[in-house]
Amino acid sequence: MLNRVRFAKAGALGTALALAIAVPHAKAPVPQTPATQALPSETPAHFTPMAQAFDYVKRDVMIPMRDGVRLHTIILVPKGTPASAQGSGAASRRPILLTRTPYDAKALTGHANSSHLGPILAGYDNATDVIVEGGYIRVVQDVRGKYGSEGDYVMNRPLHGPLNPTTVDHATDTYDTIDWLVKNIPESNGKVGILGISYDGFLPLMALVNPHPALKVSVPMNPMVDGWMGDDWFHNGAFRQQNLPYIYEQVATRANDEKWWTDHFDDYDVYMQAGSAGELGQRHGLEQIGFWDKILKHPSYDAFWREQAVDKILAAQPLKVPVMLVHSLWDQEDIYGAIAVYKAIEPTDTANDRVFLVLGPWHHGQEIDDGSSLGPLKFNSDTALYFRQQVLRPFLDHYLKDDEPKMDVAPVTAFETGTNTWRRLQTWPSGCASGCTVQPTPLYLDAGLALTFSAPKADDVPFEEYISDPAKPVPFRARPSQPVGYAPPLTWPQWLVDDQREASGRPDVVAFTSDVLNAQVKISGQPIANLVASTSGTDSDWVVKLIDVYPDEVAGQPEMGGYQLMVSADIFRGRYRESLETPKAIAADAPLQYRFALPTANHVFLPGHRMMVQIQSSWFPLYDRNPQTFVPNIFWANPGDYRKAVQRVYHAPDHASFIELPVVTMR
Repeated sequence: MLNRVRFAKAGALGTALALAIAVPHAKAPVPQTPATQALPSETPAHFTPMAQAFDYVKRDVMIPMRDGVRLHTIILVPKGTPASAQGSGAASRRPILLTRTPYDAKALTGHANSSHLGPILAGYDNATDVIVEGGYIRVVQDVRGKYGSEGDYVMNRPLHGPLNPTTVDHATDTYDTIDWLVKNIPESNGKVGILGISYDGFLPLMALVNPHPALKVSVPMNPMVDGWMGDDWFHNGAFRQQNLPYIYEQVATRANDEKWWTDHFDDYDVYMQAGSAGELGQRHGLEQIGFWDKILKHPSYDAFWREQAVDKILAAQPLKVPVMLVHSLWDQEDIYGAIAVYKAIEPTDTANDRVFLVLGPWHHGQEIDDGSSLGPLKFNSDTALYFRQQVLRPFLDHYLKDDEPKMDVAPVTAFETGTNTWRRLQTWPSGCASGCTVQPTPLYLDAGLALTFSAPKADDVPFEEYISDPAKPVPFRARPSQPVGYAPPLTWPQWLVDDQREASGRPDVVAFTSDVLNAQVKISGQPIANLVASTSGTDSDWVVKLIDVYPDEVAGQPEMGGYQLMVSADIFRGRYRESLETPKAIAADAPLQYRFALPTANHVFLPGHRMMVQIQSSWFPLYDRNPQTFVPNIFWANPGDYRKAVQRVYHAPDHASFIELPVVTMR
């Protein structure tokens, strides 16, 4: 039937063409029309929205910086805020909550087309209930070089110095912005707080360098701090290659309108077919992007990374502004930064009243969303709402409002996973408010894939062995690995709580498991991996995962039966065993020690559960593959460099492998 229709159409077309050739075209008469007249545009030269019914006043301004560059800034003032002398109660002038962002100030203040302040702010990066209920003036600004702002964009622009010869940086831009705001917003009470998540959380840390006197509080949430040690770009030298799309879209254009493309639904295939991360970048034209060029030239922890590590910068600064660092225990993007900054600046807080820390059971940025669950985990309450209403709002109100009562916020507010309990603490790490200590305690990998608090015996088998094949790397989560840009539901934020059973059953993953616990084991702080291992290659990655294994059956939530929940996990690139700056080939088949910190945990392994430690040598495609042959720069490893290797994990008395747990014990 389809062929008949096709042929009939072809025949008719042929007849028409034959007639057209046989009969010459007659010249068409030219129509006679009056002189052409302009058709008036229906669009006014300037349109004025009717916003009298709105509960806010919106101002869109360009704020000049000291070098003449102007930064696009949106100001939202609640209606009814006086622009004269202070009154009392709801009629008083209001403080400013500032967020600086590379993610489009217009979008962050336009989540809905509404006359009400709440709906337009309901989304990233706004703690909406705190802002609206607190009556704050909301200000969101595009950083230089992004969206509506002038100037040049530099990823995580370094402070003025060896990496930035100009006179401007994020510290000076914040200072100049605050100076303009307090002088040009008549409804303001002259007090400013700065807060934000991720890159927007890095910027409140920059504001602490030579801060403006009007800056009264800073709240960095899930901040980018050290891109090499454990945040966005590397973890202990292993490159987080699934951030290539972010680099591409963030830097290629001012408005992020050049989109990363893919040719597979499964990212695992995309990265495998490309080979090295450098080759994949080249296939996408990333060599045109300045930041990618810097990453390629600095694969090790050299001065380029050290001099812009924010924790190191702030450790050398006087602490003038109260800070609340907000950390997510399952932060899939920036799990390193907040804790690193806390450790760096807390010693300067001698009165214990300027540095505050919050640890929540969240993914990256979940503290401004619903916090009642994360993947399959249920917390029995909305933990994010608790944080915003009981911790964040009183903290901000205390420092930014004039007549607020004394706040009741502990120096450390830490959610305890396992028991699903908030703890009010004086310092971190500390297992309880009083009467306990945190004791470093070895949890040994033992013969027979056992996990025990007893040291290994001399007559046991000295190691476990597996083959790591770069042609079949261990997936970091069940395939298909979700690519960037596909429609929701987006499950990327919860990969750190994925069930690890699939990995534990692979022949290239060794899993050590404890007996069923008769009593709870509580840890507070950073577990330390102390791995003694060998490889038949000359380079190797080591992934160490500390896991809570649920009982075989769980009443009320059957899908959690036998669930393997990662509590803390990370990767280490073996070439940096002796020096983070100078890579070195690994001696083949030699048992060597690899010691590195895992992310912070505040967890209770409950009775009836078991503990597990998994060891593997790839975590793909989240991290680029180690060729397992030493090459000067893994970004440019050739196909022939990727070779199988025999990996051994030792557990002999003289080569003991263990996880040093920060175990909480009662005094």
